[in-house]
Amino acid sequence: MLLFFTFLLIQVTLEAQEPVILDSKMKPGISNDMRIEELKVRWKKAALENCPCVPCVPPVCPTSTVTDVDGNLYNTVAIGTQCWTKENLKVTMYNDGTLIPLGDPGSTVFPFGISTIWQNLTTGAYNIYDNESSTGTNATNYGFLYNWYAAKGVSTIGSTTYKNLCPTGWHVPTTGEWDALVTQLGGFLVAGGRMKSTGTTLWNSPNIGADNSSGFSAFPGGTRMFFGPFFDVRDAATFWSATEDPVIGVAWFRQLKSVNGGVNNAGNDKHSGYSVRCLKD
Repeated sequence: MLLFFTFLLIQVTLEAQEPVILDSKMKPGISNDMRIEELKVRWKKAALENCPCVPCVPPVCPTSTVTDVDGNLYNTVAIGTQCWTKENLKVTMYNDGTLIPLGDPGSTVFPFGISTIWQNLTTGAYNIYDNESSTGTNATNYGFLYNWYAAKGVSTIGSTTYKNLCPTGWHVPTTGEWDALVTQLGGFLVAGGRMKSTGTTLWNSPNIGADNSSGFSAFPGGTRMFFGPFFDVRDAATFWSATEDPVIGVAWFRQLKSVNGGVNNAGNDKHSGYSVRCLKD
C-alpha cells in the first residue's frame, strides 16, 4: 500500500512537467514489468530534481502576496516555519464583509484628546493615527490602529461575536506564535533589530540594531492610548496578539522601539489601539 501511495504521489508531482517519452530510451523486447520499474525510477528521479523529498513539502508561504476584503495587497515573508504579512493591516471590514466602526474621531495627539467614547468601547473599532484620512501619510506608511476587540478574531464574549480581522486563511497571532517568531530570530534581546525596517525615514533616530534581516519589516505605527490620545508614531511598532489574561483583564502585545534592538512582551488595556500583523493558518 505504501509503495502504491508513493507511486501516485510521484505521478502527481510530474503532471506539471514536460511529457516523458519512454519508447525512445527503452530497449526493444523488454518485459512490461521492466518498463514499469524503469518508469518508477525515472519518475522518482524527476521528482527529486524538482523537490527535496517525495512527496514535495509545500512552501511556508504559498503565495508572495495576500489580499484583504477591502482589496489591499500585502507582501508575505517566510520566517522559520511561519508565514507573515510584511505590512501593517489597514482593513475596514472583517473578512466576512462586516464593517469595523471607525473609533471616536474627537481625540488628538498626547497629552490632549481624552475620549470617554473610545475608552468605554467593548466592541471592535479602528482609527488612523491622529485621525488622518485613509489616504494620508500615516495610513499609507503605518496602516491602521485597532482595539483588541477587533484584533481578537472569531470568538464570542458574552452576547457579542467577534470576527476575523485578517484575510481568510490568516489570523492575528497568539502570544505563543509571537514567541516562536522571537525565538527563531535569536530571542527577546536581539529579535527586534532583525524585525525592524531599516533607516530613519519611517523610524525616528537612532533605530538601534535595525537590519531587517528577517524580512519582517516592522513599521512604527504608534498607539492610540486606551483613554483616547495618539502617541509614539515613528518611535514604536506595537502589535496586538490574540491572547488575553482574563485574571487581570489585559491583552498581550509585542513592541519594538527605536531606542533598542529588543522585543518588549507586555499586556495593556484592551481599549488601546495597536497595529496588527497577520499570520498564515
